[in-house]
Amino acid sequence: MSDQSSKPEITLPERSELKANHRTQFLAQELDRLDGRVEETKILMEDPTMKELAEEELKTIETQQKNVEDQIIEILRKELEEDESPSEIVLEVRAGAGGDEASLFARELAEMYQRYADRVGWKWKLVSESSNDTGGYKEASMEMKGEGIYDVLKMETGVHRVQRVPVTEKQGRIHTSTAAVAILPIRKRITVELNPADLEFETSRSGGAGGQNVNKVETAVRVIHKPTGLDVRSTAQRSQLANKERAMEILLNKLQQMKDEEEAAKYADNRANQVGTMDRSEKIRTYNFPQDRITDHRIKKSWSNIPGIMAGDLDKILENFKN
Repeated sequence: MSDQSSKPEITLPERSELKANHRTQFLAQELDRLDGRVEETKILMEDPTMKELAEEELKTIETQQKNVEDQIIEILRKELEEDESPSEIVLEVRAGAGGDEASLFARELAEMYQRYADRVGWKWKLVSESSNDTGGYKEASMEMKGEGIYDVLKMETGVHRVQRVPVTEKQGRIHTSTAAVAILPIRKRITVELNPADLEFETSRSGGAGGQNVNKVETAVRVIHKPTGLDVRSTAQRSQLANKERAMEILLNKLQQMKDEEEAAKYADNRANQVGTMDRSEKIRTYNFPQDRITDHRIKKSWSNIPGIMAGDLDKILENFKN
């Protein structure tokens, strides 16, 4: 027997809201049909010769209504669970202070998460990347999919700092550089609305290795939301339309996240026990290569074996942030 107490309480929304949701639209129409049958049956009950038959019919209809409502509740419950623990994210890395060394570190972080995804069986692919002459990332974003992925990685958002001797350093001095990581959940329910007049689109040729036809068609798309300054670039899809659709989806989710964070800020006092704030400007972790030590500043805990961790062995760090 399932534990009903562990499931979130769901209240049946207004019929108009159910019709606006493509998952419940048909069931809402079925409820309308059953409502009509209820009214017809009540009229029949006024006839003494039909009353007993009509009463039995009404019980049958009410049972059907309850079954349809239960189906709707289950759909809404699953939507709520998906919204609270998304199985799809966009992971972004951006070089910070430190020039070429920062961009190289940004790429290493991206590859660390890719290797971890490979280890645990998640799927990933690059959405866009901007490299420099050293092969490092000025910025990059990738789609990642896997059950519970947002819950696992959400606390990776913030500034990651590296301390090491760069390969270009002639005197053996340790340099400090940074890269920012952001974890964007891709949610199924979006409540923000976009005004087309607020959007600006740019197209360009997608970069990357390939045959002679690469870069001859402008398939890469960048969309800018003028009121907030948010911009999203998508280059991984094969067509300009597909890149535009993907960029728009990511932009909508970024705007949704901004809205959610603004709402959450109103109740900041209730979050005092939360580890970190998931603010991308917060320095969360230092990777000290000379001392083979990674330190998370939020929980004041350190780990050794940087090569193994950068190779994707992140479990011993991530398990500290499980709910």
